[in-house]
Amino acid sequence: MPSEKTLTRSILTLAWPAVATNVTTPLLSLVDVAVVGHIGNSVYIAAIAVGATMFNMLYWLFGFLRMGTSGMTAQAYGGDNFAEAVRVLVRALTIAAVSGLLLIAASSWLGIRILNFIDADGAAREPAQTYFAIAILGAPGVLVTYALSGWFLGMQNARPILWMALTANTLNIILNVVFVFVCGWQIAGVGAATAISQWVSAGVGIYMIRRRIRHYAIAGWRKGVMQFQALKKFFRINSDIFLRTLCLVAVTVWFTHAGATLGVDTLSANALLMQLFMLFSYFMDGFAFAGEALAGKFKGAGDTPSLHSMIRVLTKIGLLLSAIVTLVYFFSGDAILGLLTDDGRIVSIASDYKLWAVAIPFAGFMSFLWDGVFVGLTRTRGMLVSMAVSMVVFYALYFILVDKWGNDALWLAFLSYLLTRGLVLTVLFRKTGI
Repeated sequence: MPSEKTLTRSILTLAWPAVATNVTTPLLSLVDVAVVGHIGNSVYIAAIAVGATMFNMLYWLFGFLRMGTSGMTAQAYGGDNFAEAVRVLVRALTIAAVSGLLLIAASSWLGIRILNFIDADGAAREPAQTYFAIAILGAPGVLVTYALSGWFLGMQNARPILWMALTANTLNIILNVVFVFVCGWQIAGVGAATAISQWVSAGVGIYMIRRRIRHYAIAGWRKGVMQFQALKKFFRINSDIFLRTLCLVAVTVWFTHAGATLGVDTLSANALLMQLFMLFSYFMDGFAFAGEALAGKFKGAGDTPSLHSMIRVLTKIGLLLSAIVTLVYFFSGDAILGLLTDDGRIVSIASDYKLWAVAIPFAGFMSFLWDGVFVGLTRTRGMLVSMAVSMVVFYALYFILVDKWGNDALWLAFLSYLLTRGLVLTVLFRKTGI
């Protein structure tokens, strides 16, 4: 069994590229906003914001391509079955490519429906629709990248994920400048830059995959690629993750909706505070990814003692990171909020609810870490159960308390939702073990 020091090194080696990827990912939208902000028409900024929301809603539902792939690949890796790891990759890439092409085929219908859902009207609607219609051409590239990221993580190598993200971001910046300022394509140029950078990022990942497969000299992987039982397991795992994601989206969307019903100032203040949650999640997701890779590897190898030891080390790291972030938010939360907006009134309102955001790290860190472990173990039904129970807790507390506590009830419901996810997963793991 590896020592605690060795496990810590393995976790950090897998976590830091994932954390860096998470931090750089928002740069795609940031660059798009910065470029259109210099075109000279403020409507384009609103259009990009709407377009980014449209893609977030759409692509979020396909997160199963990464999570499902990483768990099954890690187990194959742990069992020294590299041919099966390649089969998992081929299945995931097939589903990703077909799904991406279907999204393109249905893009006109989807664009209108999503715009109507988020109630996008006014002058920003038409340019947002133009941006969506062009950027959606990158959908196969995005979904292929999801599958590749899951496979690399399962193979205990997170660095290619970072390289794919850096490629997308760098190329997006260059193409934005060329298409918008040189070619004069305006919002269409931003959409084209996004789509092309996503395709090239996927191409970089496929190139690195080919090198990896040659490195292991994997043979015989074509046999059983489309075996019925394997496909059945693949779709069962991914359907659990898909339904779990729907529950997550339901909570996230309602949180925004509920804040809006309490007034535009409250909505703005909550949006600021949620950035603190997102910042924390960038770090915890990185360690959750490490948990995915190592949990799957130890399960595939049948090494239960190492799995339990890894979970203990991961929990210690999570506790330490949560303590650090909590102290930073407590003492510097107002300063961080001030960096996000120049509106002192909104910062003041957000400060009234700051303690809820300060409590996020300890309330939520185990939900992130357990999600990673359960993905690695491919125990996705437990993830779905925990998310469904947590969603019920969220809505129950909100509707019971909102008339008396207002925005405090919303935040209590959200923190209880995070805490419940971690507690339910803890109970499920202890009850059934590996």
